[in-house]
Amino acid sequence: MIYFLSDAHIGSRALGDRAAHEKHVCQCLLSLSSDATAVYLLGDWFDYWYEYVWRKPQEYSLTLATLRQLTGRGIPVHYFIGNHDIWTFGWLEEQTGVILHRRPEVMTIAGKQCLLAHGDGLIPSDMLSRYPKPVQKKIRRFMFLRWVFHNPVLQRLFALVPPDLGDRLGYEWARRSRLKELAHPVGYKGENEEELVLYAKEQEQKRHLDYYIFGHRHIELDLCLASDARVVILGDMFRQFTYAAMDNNGNLTLENYEEYKVQ
Repeated sequence: MIYFLSDAHIGSRALGDRAAHEKHVCQCLLSLSSDATAVYLLGDWFDYWYEYVWRKPQEYSLTLATLRQLTGRGIPVHYFIGNHDIWTFGWLEEQTGVILHRRPEVMTIAGKQCLLAHGDGLIPSDMLSRYPKPVQKKIRRFMFLRWVFHNPVLQRLFALVPPDLGDRLGYEWARRSRLKELAHPVGYKGENEEELVLYAKEQEQKRHLDYYIFGHRHIELDLCLASDARVVILGDMFRQFTYAAMDNNGNLTLENYEEYKVQ
């Protein structure tokens, strides 16, 4: 089986018991690894990751050990960065053996053509025209912030910030994001409003694919488009513990590990 998971947000300061959550995530990975031929982690596996973190390996020691265990057994683990775990410069791959992906990629998996991505920043070309100016302003602000986070020069400049201060800033930013999402979750907007669905439809006009698999939105979705392509949004491994499983014939289903109550 091939597994797709996203949005664990391990280490989130919005959690009362971070260690219990991390243990639950790792138990899930180890359980799935019993028959896994490949694992795809589609972003935001950590709530905040900048490779200051290597100076404090105890922060994510269980997660790192679990990833090493999977790759050590010959299971390819593909790690797509999200918008919370952008800042890896080689140490994560060296320590765990994961295969890092920094951008969306089309991959052939079990004979199916799949576009894999975290999902942040993927919007149709006419997105701004769909909304009034106040919403357009918010979209532009988000896209600018995303550009800042992905800019390699600015990423390196952040390394000049003392690690303790940098960590405090990063974890606090991530904590507020999680609390906002928990307090005001945005459910499925519908086929004609959901950005990732609209993005997939636009891509389908250029090239037909079998699956578009995303994280980011913290909702579960398995939608078949008119072109027979399927848009799959994985939910999360933060409070829902949902993921996708694909067999060797390319049949994909959304699954649930077990309920976990955010504390």
